[in-house]
Amino acid sequence: MQQIYSQSLALIGGGPAALMILKHIVENKQYPKTITIFEKNDRLGVGMPYGKSGSNNEHVANISAAELPDFEIRFEEYITKHPPHEFTDFYSNSTFNVNQVIPRLVLGNYLEYMFLWYIKAVRKEGCVVTVKTNCKVDDITFNNGNQYIISTSSENLFNAETIILCTGHFWPKKYEDQVKGWFDSPYPPSKFTAELNGHIAIRGTSLTAVDAVKTLARLNGTYVSHKDGKLTYELHEGSENFKVTLFSTGGFLPALRFHSDGEAFSSSWLMSLKDIYDYKSRHGGFVDLDYVFDINFKQPLKEKDPNFYEKIKDLNIEAFAEQMLELRNEADSFDLFKAEYLEAEKSIDRRQPISWKEMLANFSYAMNYPAKHFSAEDMLRLRKSMMPLISVIIASLPQSSYREIMSLYEAGLIDLIQVDKDSKVVPHKESGAVYHYTSEDQQMLEVHYPIFIDAIGQQPIDYDDFPFEGIKKESMLSQAYLSFKNNENAIELLSDEKHQVYKGYNDNYYLRIPGLEINDYFQALNSYGEIITGLYIMAVPLIGGLNPDYSGLDFCDTAAERIVSSLFTKQLNDPDAEEQDDLVS
Repeated sequence: MQQIYSQSLALIGGGPAALMILKHIVENKQYPKTITIFEKNDRLGVGMPYGKSGSNNEHVANISAAELPDFEIRFEEYITKHPPHEFTDFYSNSTFNVNQVIPRLVLGNYLEYMFLWYIKAVRKEGCVVTVKTNCKVDDITFNNGNQYIISTSSENLFNAETIILCTGHFWPKKYEDQVKGWFDSPYPPSKFTAELNGHIAIRGTSLTAVDAVKTLARLNGTYVSHKDGKLTYELHEGSENFKVTLFSTGGFLPALRFHSDGEAFSSSWLMSLKDIYDYKSRHGGFVDLDYVFDINFKQPLKEKDPNFYEKIKDLNIEAFAEQMLELRNEADSFDLFKAEYLEAEKSIDRRQPISWKEMLANFSYAMNYPAKHFSAEDMLRLRKSMMPLISVIIASLPQSSYREIMSLYEAGLIDLIQVDKDSKVVPHKESGAVYHYTSEDQQMLEVHYPIFIDAIGQQPIDYDDFPFEGIKKESMLSQAYLSFKNNENAIELLSDEKHQVYKGYNDNYYLRIPGLEINDYFQALNSYGEIITGLYIMAVPLIGGLNPDYSGLDFCDTAAERIVSSLFTKQLNDPDAEEQDDLVS
């Protein structure tokens, strides 16, 4: 039996990420002496998305019970013992459909239940678990006795040998509370308490934007279900001026859920660390994006849908993404939305997956782990060509959300404007915002909206904005970077500030990536590329650069599996970590 080298563990944050850590500790059957959990809110397991900070009754997850990670108690067993009577569309007459998406508050209740279950399981093994809810961590420092000192809002100090940052989503306020009618995010939805009888601009068309639309629609009107299955929308008296305009650089609405007969996301799909380092040793110190695209998209597609594979087998990621997006560009946004709904409904009715979309979601999940080993060139390729397509396809918008959006569209109450990347939004002196953008006929427009909601989704947090100053002062962190394979490629980009290219002291060039530097086990690395013992970073805004698709319970589950495995075996430094030393000033 392996010996754990950390006897005291602190989880900074008590949401889904912390839940997954406990899950894998129990599954590994190896325990520290103590675990202390710090949660700034009053509930465990729910985090932002699945509790009152991120959801109302109208908000649904984009996953079903069949797609959840394997918890010790399955959702089906839980729901029969804890029926959510207020959600009759989901659970009625003691039955529900395991393939139906789950209301987020219901899912939050389940995650909270499992969190408490795992705490009991850990305690049964002799581990002392201390839970601090309504307890905000203000700072973390490190002393010479190999202990982290955790300062909380109650002014109490706590010590731990190992800490895992599970702080979750973060929605900073820039103008909200200062500018009337300006909202820096749609969260918490409870802040919208009355009708917003005016023209509302929403930046973004992601699931975050859909959340905002669902809440605003219910404040200003009522959805009416008809006997023929049609859903219509009727405005409340006093909301006659209510209208929503979505702004998007791509001009796309989220793709819809379809039938999938594959297993839930599995760590078995990933390149093993041995595979990664063997490949790097034979390919100049990098994992090539085209290789990952081949093994995690093309080859599974070949087996699943040989006919479609034959059409795209010779395409690289640029050509494939261009072809898929070109088909979308040819249609009006809402016409395409309708067509994709019909395609998804056919997939569900016939229980036939849309193979290329299913494999693209698998690729998006699997490429997170070798992405830390991409060259800067490949990361730029991924961002430019593939991520715009992935972000639309993997949204997996529930059909119920589609019907609500289309009922607004048919009532003439929602539209979408595609804007260029140079568009900008600035506060209006009286209320809301002024949107500056170029129209389709190349006119420069400045349009005032009395209400503005920024809904582009979670943005990454860089080194400068890291919330715990004590750790920063100890030089225990580093901004994330990737090396260029070819210096000539970097030199071409030096004058382009948006790419943030830097020259190192050995004349190598590096691309600054959003977020912090971490290794394959989510351990923090300092600017010398050295592992910081006992410091793990699992908070999604802090690691988004090196994990391009970092959302969802599946990501949390796999990340926690990696972290817990390393708690029981000390990890050696990344053999390529000396590259980071070149950036040290």
